[in-house]
Parts: sequence; C-alpha cells; structure tokens
Amino acid sequence: MLFAARSAIALYRLLDVLPVFAGDERVSRVFTLVPGSEFGVDALAAVERVGAHTVPWDEACRTSYDLIVTASPKGEPHLLRGPRVLLPHGAGFSKTFHGEGGEGSAGEASGLDPRYLVPDGGTPPALHALAHPSQIDRLAALSPRAAARATVVGDPTLERILASLPLRDRFRAALGTGARRLVVLTSTWGEESLLRRRATLPGELAARLPQDAYQLALIVHPNQWSRTGEFELSEQLAPALDAGMILARPHEDWASVLVAADALITDHGSTALYYAAALDGPILGAYDGGDELIPGSPMAELLAHAPHLDRSADLEEVLGSCRAGTGRAAATSAFAFTSPGQEGALERLRRELYRLLGLTPPAVPVAARLLPVPAPPSRTPSAFAVRVRLDGDETHIERFPSHVDAPAHHLAAEYGAAGERQLQSAGLLYRRTDRTATAPYSAGWTVAGWTSHALDSYPGCRTAAAVLSPTHCVVRVRGGSPLSVRIEPSRENGRIAHSDPAAVLSAVHARLAVSGGQVCSETSRTAETADIAVTCVIGGRRYDVRLSPATAEETGRIL
Repeated sequence: MLFAARSAIALYRLLDVLPVFAGDERVSRVFTLVPGSEFGVDALAAVERVGAHTVPWDEACRTSYDLIVTASPKGEPHLLRGPRVLLPHGAGFSKTFHGEGGEGSAGEASGLDPRYLVPDGGTPPALHALAHPSQIDRLAALSPRAAARATVVGDPTLERILASLPLRDRFRAALGTGARRLVVLTSTWGEESLLRRRATLPGELAARLPQDAYQLALIVHPNQWSRTGEFELSEQLAPALDAGMILARPHEDWASVLVAADALITDHGSTALYYAAALDGPILGAYDGGDELIPGSPMAELLAHAPHLDRSADLEEVLGSCRAGTGRAAATSAFAFTSPGQEGALERLRRELYRLLGLTPPAVPVAARLLPVPAPPSRTPSAFAVRVRLDGDETHIERFPSHVDAPAHHLAAEYGAAGERQLQSAGLLYRRTDRTATAPYSAGWTVAGWTSHALDSYPGCRTAAAVLSPTHCVVRVRGGSPLSVRIEPSRENGRIAHSDPAAVLSAVHARLAVSGGQVCSETSRTAETADIAVTCVIGGRRYDVRLSPATAEETGRIL
C-alpha cells in the first residue's frame, strides 16, 4: 500500500487512518511525497519523524500498488499506478482560494475542485471518502463522475478526538492548566488567516488576561508552520509565549489541546468545527475569512451563530454571551460531520478499503488511537505585575506579565528564573525548592539564609519568600521574623484546586506590608506572636491562608 501526501496536513490525516490496517501482516505501508507544493518539505520531515519507510516520487510512479491512499486531490496523484482513495484533510469544505500554493480557483470549495478530482477527464478516485451525506450532493453538482464513487464514512480525525475526551483531565494536568480557563486561539493559513488579519491578538490577550484565571493557547494551521517556520513563528509570537501561551505542535498536539480547551477563538479555519462537534464549548469568532469563506458552508454557519470578539478587552463579556449547544448544532446541522453511530468512521473506512483490496478485514475491531499527552508551555513567566484589592478580610490578587504597562501594586519576581533587572525592581522575591537531582558536589541555601540574603542583596525588596510545596511557604518581611504560610486549597463540587503559591505570597505581601499605602507595623508585630488568617481570592476562587511563626525545622529547610 502507498500513502501519498502532498503536505504536512495531508500526511497527518493519513496517519489518523493507520489503525485501519493495524496488526495485518498482509499489508505493508510505504509513503511518498507528491511534488508541487510549497508545504511538502514538512510532510517529508513528518514521515521521517514517525519512522515510516519512504520511496521517491519517480520510483512510486514506476511501481504498481494494490491501493493508494491520499488526502488531497492536488498535484498529480493520478500518475500513480493502482486504485486511489481520497480522504478529506479538513472539515466541511468551507474555504475557497484564489491561490493555494500556486494552485486553486476562486469560487470552488478547496478539496472539491473537479480539475483535480478528475484531471483532464481521466479516471476519478476509486473511492472518495466523505464525512457527511450532503457532501455527496455538493460533489455531484461539480463532478457527477467523482460523486458516483463517493461514500460517507465519517471523519477519522473527529473520531480520534471523541475517543480521547476521557483524557481531558490528564491533558490539562500536563499543560499546567489547573482550575484556570483554557482559551484556545485557532488560525488557518494564508492572507485571510487570524494571524495575518489580527496579528496582535495573541499578545493582547496574553497581556490582558489574569494569569491565575486564564491560560492561553494557539493552534496554527500546519501550512502556516511550513510557510513561516517554527523559529520565525516563535519570534513573531514572543511576547505571548513569554507570558506562558502554549503554541500547540501541528501533529497531534493541536487536537490534545483542543480536548483540554474551555473556549475557542477562531477564524474561518475548520479546527473550530472539530471543537464544536466534540466538546460544544463556547466559540468566539475573531475573523470571518473575507472572500475565502463560502457562504452557507459549515464554517459560515458556525460563525453566524458565534459571538464576535472585536476587542481583546471584551473577552470576558463576550464569553458570557455564549449559549451552550449552539456550536455542536451548527457543526452537525451545517453538514460538516455525520452523527456518530454504532459503527465508527474507521470501521466504515476499513470495510471500504478492504473491499477494494479484495481481502477480508481482520477479526479484531478497529479503534482510534488515543491522542498523546500534549507538551507543556515552552516558557513560563517568572515575573508578574500584581494588582491588589483589599476588600474587608479578603485580598483579591490579579497577576499579569511584568511588561504590561498598567498600574500595579507591586512586581513579584522568581529568583533563579527572572532577570536581574526584574529582581532589582521587585517588591516581592520568591524562590522555589530546587528538585533537580543532587550532584556529587552541591551547596544550597537554607530558607532562613536565603530570605535574609535576598533582603540584603536587593534593597527595593520588601518581602522574600520560599515556596516549599503547593500548600506551604515561608515568608520574611524586611525587619521581621520568618513566618510559616499554610495554604488551604479551594474546594468546589468535589474538586480540589491549588493556586500557584506565588500568587498567595503576593496576597500575604500586601496584607503584611501595605494598607492604604502605609506599612502595617501593628499587623506585622502581631504576626510574630500569633496566627493570622488571610483570605485570598485568586482566579475567582477563595483560598484560606494561615500565617504563624516559622519553626526552626521550616527555616532550616534546604532550597
């Protein structure tokens, strides 16, 4: 069998159907790169990463195959010898292009252009697998010959996402999401993409969203990865990435991040259809695709039902206007996917492919492979501009990236991670326990030693603290004795949520050091002789904190 990919996105869709032939020793799999696309280099690199065997295009054209599986009609796959199967490499056929890597015709849905389905009046694919019955009608209107060989099998990629939904908590743990709301931006590729039309949106959201209430991620179309390159993409997105935004990898990671998401902000790319069909969470439109979006298409219907995010500052208000159920209804009623039934997409596809091969399918049922655990953020912020609001017994904390040009109560910086300039400016310095393996020779600070050293070394620092665990810290205010900080997690509906203890330290710093701009000397003196209860509100959740004089065991801990 030959799997022929023209681009990375097409290859990824081919990899999703590999379970169809899993465990069958009668089938051997080889891959080739269909030439002619500017995005082909990344496809070849992806094949090499998965360790598959490849053959050059010229050799592939000279060899006869029992079956050829592709996920794009473009290029010249008709030059290959053997029955061809065409799989969709996206959802919904919602876009048209004036130019797609030098090809494409305006007005035709990408993936349904008769010039590629039946080139020069030749033979259409032996099987055109589609995701929804209405797509056969659309195909018939464009190419009756191609439609005659079309069959609805469903969408294997959606099936894989649905199968992986039980892993949502595990994915969120790997991403470090915690109880925060994970907001995912999705951008298709080309001049009408979100990253081209609203290039500053990721950075704006990263700067505006409180770090302890929201986590931000970005899914970029594989073609844009190929065109821009990972290095350049990372440089363009540097402010948002420095603030902790996740840049999902284009193979598999994107779908794992989608499973973990709480809300989606999208352009006219089809990723939103997968999210709508699988999770039916809030979807916000950020750009409508201009003349690329086909009126009446699945994505046009989805965007018509989605609130529009005009300004990054309006995110929370717009999220509140989302109505549950509208996304999934739009994705299914707009003819993007057939409703899941007893027989899955891979099972239906296997039946059709083995029919073409003239073989009996293996007795073992076919199942979608679960998505892998996504990679954590490549960067995490180490300094924060902290806003504080004292409301009776409650201390409300909001933390933002340190570069945000907005009023803040204090700067909090992590020693050992933040730069010297940030350390010099910080009112609160904190250090986390070093959990790296012990080297043959080592030296370390005790909690008492480091907090004293930090206050001596940084005259602008009012408070130094050591984070010993998610629920335990030791803090020292300038001129005071070390205090033990015990943090009670937030409990709600049977779930326990831990805040970043560094956010709690900002609340402690504010309560002990500031009251109307004056040092609370009375509170500080009381803290040295008796327990103090502090209620923190972080990310919309309450955390009860108790301060008490630190013991010798606590101050003697090695950092």
